[in-house]
Amino acid sequence: MGEAKSARDEEFQTFVVASWPRLLRTAFLLAGEQYAAEDLVQSAAEKACAAWSKVRRADDPYAYVRRILVNQHARRWRRRPPELLVDAVPDTAGSEDGFARSDQRGALLAALATLPPRQREAVVLRYWEDLSDSQTATAMGCSVGAVRSHAAKGIGRLRQVSALGELKDRTEIGGAV
Repeated sequence: MGEAKSARDEEFQTFVVASWPRLLRTAFLLAGEQYAAEDLVQSAAEKACAAWSKVRRADDPYAYVRRILVNQHARRWRRRPPELLVDAVPDTAGSEDGFARSDQRGALLAALATLPPRQREAVVLRYWEDLSDSQTATAMGCSVGAVRSHAAKGIGRLRQVSALGELKDRTEIGGAV
């Protein structure tokens, strides 16, 4: 019995180590603060550990834990008012995420700070995490229609942010952004 528990613990540890950078980046984009993001990921990892036998049987354990993360974030927003987002996304994704190192990062984070929490969740999950509408709906615990509505409103508000428009204009003119 001790060997089985040890194997489960090792399997959970391997999962957490492999998925931590992606979860941290998503949490940072949702929460907007490094400490809050680390807290969210730690909390999600604790819940996943407690339910590891169920999580590991899921079709996509990462999606299961991401859902826990989004739910934790939603609960925190209900309890306290939003705070301003900071100017830098931690570069925890290594070479897989070239956009995270671009000049547009600061402007995007400032623009994300202007979105209400549900719109920010929809935009981050749908376009940053590149989830489908149905996957985003599952992660947010709402309908596909609600995801489309939140995402469309969020993208509409982001399009109105002048700093993002200026970056787009520089790119179209031929600047290296």
